[in-house]
Amino acid sequence: MSTPPSSSPAASVLDLAPVVPVVVVDELADAVPLARALVAGGLPAIEVTLRTPVALDAIRAIAGEVPGAVVGAGTVITAEQVGEVVAAGARFLVSPGWTDGLVDAMRASGVPFLPGVSTTSEVVALLERGVREMKFFPAEAAGGTAYLKALAAPLPQARFCPTGGIGPASAPEYLALPNVGCVGGSWMLPKDAVAGRDWGRVEALAREAAALSAGGTSR
Repeated sequence: MSTPPSSSPAASVLDLAPVVPVVVVDELADAVPLARALVAGGLPAIEVTLRTPVALDAIRAIAGEVPGAVVGAGTVITAEQVGEVVAAGARFLVSPGWTDGLVDAMRASGVPFLPGVSTTSEVVALLERGVREMKFFPAEAAGGTAYLKALAAPLPQARFCPTGGIGPASAPEYLALPNVGCVGGSWMLPKDAVAGRDWGRVEALAREAAALSAGGTSR
């Protein structure tokens, strides 16, 4: 995760857990118990996507009520959103892609961020700007592990959080790559479990995800 020069390397979300849950909150009442289940299962970094009307309030609620959670905002695509989510308590930012203006706004926020990339040229352009940690999206559609493996030799300084189409079976293959710090996914949040508010099931699936590593064994 890209951090301002004065920030500690420990601020990197890539190093908090092998999996970052990508969360879409439809009902505000679900935000806190859902986040508590994820944290209890060992997944403290939680990306709440800005895809629903309650997303900002969900970030605010998780930041204020869930000790141990490192809540971030996903699907950040404008400078205005950067200011809104940071004010709501977001501790990291994730975008599906990037522009110069968006990167400038994310850097100025002082909050760690992962701009999204899907091509080699985008990676090189961000490296030129001093950004070394990125989201690789959409991971499976953009070339998957083969693409990231090919990037490792010429661009070893770049680290990634691949997201998009990744599940428990493929996650270890990504985590085995030297340029992957973690993966993003939502498989620990099945729609029926969230709809039924089965937080025990979510916690159990989060615990399984937290144990993933290269080869599928505990980290």
